[in-house]
Amino acid sequence: MQELEESTGPLVETSQKYPYLTEDYLLQINDIVEVNIRTTDVRLNQIFAAASATDNSASSQSSGTGSSGDVFFMNGYTIDDRGMIEIPLVGEIKVLGLTTKQAKELIEKDVVKYINAEEFFLRVRLGGIRFSALGEFKESGKYTILQNRVTIFEAIAYAGDLTTSAKRSEILLIRQYPDGSQIHKINLLDRNLLGSEYYFLKPNDMIYAEPMKVRAIGAGTTLVETLTLLTTSITAVVLVLTLVQN
Repeated sequence: MQELEESTGPLVETSQKYPYLTEDYLLQINDIVEVNIRTTDVRLNQIFAAASATDNSASSQSSGTGSSGDVFFMNGYTIDDRGMIEIPLVGEIKVLGLTTKQAKELIEKDVVKYINAEEFFLRVRLGGIRFSALGEFKESGKYTILQNRVTIFEAIAYAGDLTTSAKRSEILLIRQYPDGSQIHKINLLDRNLLGSEYYFLKPNDMIYAEPMKVRAIGAGTTLVETLTLLTTSITAVVLVLTLVQN
């Protein structure tokens, strides 16, 4: 019986560890925030629940961006153009540019004016990660992932992965900030991406995948298709020249 040859290479190659670089998200206009207030008073609970549902029912009719799988869309508060949300009894509160923790502390200060601090529970959180996938995606569109953290690779997979003609070394990430939007060029082939601030998506991020130049000039999306196109073109030129000479 022939003995198996011993492998000279390593069985598993492991890269270095890349520490996560995360930043607290600052609330933006049109974000949907779940403000969950529970008290010992059943009547107050009904008021808070009804108000949040009414607020986002109106937003759904006006914007047309509701998603059947997005439970937060019907249970949260939409931040308006002034950066405000309106909560029953509490009134309008400006949460634009705050973290969810800061927003919770701000809302608590107003809630305790009407309800004993020991008689209510308050939770503030974002309604999932919303993002747009544009360009060379197999299933481009707007998506919502009901998780607290989503990597850029998870988002790409959620949109059906990139096409074969996508320029993976130059992905554009358009990110919103309290004072405006900014474009970042991402190289998906660079391992250092794992330890950058762009590895995790933030709500309202837009990912645009540019096509390679081969696709831009109308050539095939694969090497075989491109060679076939070139061969056909050369054959056509030779045929025309032959006819002209004759």
